[in-house]
Amino acid sequence: MQNLNLDFSQSLAIDTEKMTWTGSPAQGVIRKPLARAEQERGHATSIVRYEAGARFKRHLHPLGEEVLVLEGLFSDEQGDYGPGSYMRNPPGTGHAPFSQQGCTLFVKLHQFAAQDNKQFVLNTHGGKWQYKREGQQVMSLHHYGEEQVMLIKIMAGGIIEVPEHVGGEEILILSGELGDKDALYSAGTWLRRPNHEVLSAREDSLIWLKTGHFTG
Repeated sequence: MQNLNLDFSQSLAIDTEKMTWTGSPAQGVIRKPLARAEQERGHATSIVRYEAGARFKRHLHPLGEEVLVLEGLFSDEQGDYGPGSYMRNPPGTGHAPFSQQGCTLFVKLHQFAAQDNKQFVLNTHGGKWQYKREGQQVMSLHHYGEEQVMLIKIMAGGIIEVPEHVGGEEILILSGELGDKDALYSAGTWLRRPNHEVLSAREDSLIWLKTGHFTG
């Protein structure tokens, strides 16, 4: 596979629901690559699906792994992680992941800042929501330097309010529908943009948002 979507100065909007699944080195693990380097263990952002019983051999994460469990039950030697689990495995960590019943994940590999070494798992279903403005709540997931990761709940008609940032923004629409001056974006759409552009909620929506992490 050649390099895919690695020009971070370009805006992208990909409806992952319309993509086809491709294979991976592990039997029963398939994926939808959104951005990735040619080499198998390089920069990658993907939707990944484990079929029931699928597993990966133990492996290390040279520049980190970030995972959001979208559906099903994801597991490794340390435990089980249901829908809404957010985990960060920094550079040098490793595991042997599997799924007994099957699961779907949003995965980012090889994208940690050099000194960002905090390893944790957060159950967002038990996380704390903060009121930001009428009709909008935010749950902070991670913050390091300019990089911020959060969930945002927004009611229909609201405008997405994001923190001041440099280094671009990345959005995965978990539920609902958003729109900007160019198009409408349904659940499952992945957006990557070098600058903040106004997004409004066409219906009650939930998004994963990451800002400040692109330097290209």
